[in-house]
Amino acid sequence: MGIEIESLFTSALGLSAPWRVEKVNLDTAHRRIDFDLTCDAKRLTCPACGLSDQGIHDRQTRDWRHLDFFQYEAWLHAQVPRITCSGCGKTTQMQVPWARAGSGFTALFEALALSLCQELPVRQAAALLRCADKQLWRRIEHYVGAARKLDDMSEVKIVGIDETSLRKGQNYITVVHDLEKKRLPFACEGRDHQTVVDFAADLKAHGGEPEQIKHVCQDMSAAFAKGVGQALPEAQISYDRFHIVAMANKAMDEVRQEETRTQPKAFKQALGGNDRKLLKSLSWGMRRNPDGWSQKQLYAMHWLQHSTLKSARAWRLKMALRTVYANAAQHNNEAQVKAELSSWLSWATRCRLEPFKKLAKTLKAHLDGVVRGMLDNRSNAYVEAMNGLLQQAKRAARGFKTATNFIAIAYLRMSKLKHLPSNPMQPATPKYNVLIHRCL
Repeated sequence: MGIEIESLFTSALGLSAPWRVEKVNLDTAHRRIDFDLTCDAKRLTCPACGLSDQGIHDRQTRDWRHLDFFQYEAWLHAQVPRITCSGCGKTTQMQVPWARAGSGFTALFEALALSLCQELPVRQAAALLRCADKQLWRRIEHYVGAARKLDDMSEVKIVGIDETSLRKGQNYITVVHDLEKKRLPFACEGRDHQTVVDFAADLKAHGGEPEQIKHVCQDMSAAFAKGVGQALPEAQISYDRFHIVAMANKAMDEVRQEETRTQPKAFKQALGGNDRKLLKSLSWGMRRNPDGWSQKQLYAMHWLQHSTLKSARAWRLKMALRTVYANAAQHNNEAQVKAELSSWLSWATRCRLEPFKKLAKTLKAHLDGVVRGMLDNRSNAYVEAMNGLLQQAKRAARGFKTATNFIAIAYLRMSKLKHLPSNPMQPATPKYNVLIHRCL
């Protein structure tokens, strides 16, 4: 190829002196294009100590995968100088401007890979880029680690703490979300009190102080409560309404399941016959809000409410607790909230339904945190939604191999890190806009 073509590719690759494209080889049969780069300088600055005008010891061949050129896989090849320094006495390889040290990919290729991994499973992104998924995992860990070192947590004040499963069995990671900025500042393996202590240490390492955390929204995990007490001295705990209502739903399901097992005839009589579809409609109708009932669920719930079944009492207790939460959000009066909740607890304690008696005992033991959660109207719904997205991504990728991988992809997708490489595939500026800008 002529000198004009080589100059064109030198500019297209963003190279500047002393680097230039020396040769271009297009292999259409193998769908590949190779760029041979050369360094014209005879004397260079020492990369180790910065002393200028040092001699070249030798040159070593290096290769890098670059962004595709049209439909062709692109590779860069260069004889990279090693510099012998008369000042520090070291022989050091020159750092090339298009890639970080030790990487077999160019910086632009790595930036594109990270952008794809933010939206796609890593294995699928690797297939699109025609590389091994292990190579992408290494890049994710490197860039996420570098970006987190520069992350600022000085404004984190209200957090939500929860755990999510890593794989089947007792394998969990703890996630701590900033509920104000809607991002994930911290995640670690495990779900004991030490995870909260580790969060406090990480917060301090990123410009924050444990004393600045004023509010923690969590489930009723004793381990998390212990960790908050030890590591976050100024934090007030509020128990998430999502988990409390879920506990009430679980208690209601336990009552229904026990009753259908021990008194099947009572259910048949209440529902007007042995209709399995009606039983299914009943189970779903009890879980859903009345405004979301289907016609069959409406029919089943009508029969239930006019029956003397224990399941009817369980459903009324669950709905009454939801009403307490709705009233608390509307009136925001602590005395009224405590009175309504105390009335519900008294009913649940005397209801002769063991699951609800157990739930009432649990809520009484954590009464202040439950009331605080009602008044603050905060919940871990955002945390639960993000955990759901993580589980979807894990299933799509057929499982992360290690906890480190899981946490790295969590940071990449949900931490809103500001110091990650930008996606190189930016829209081109239309030519007429450039002309208008020049005229103005």
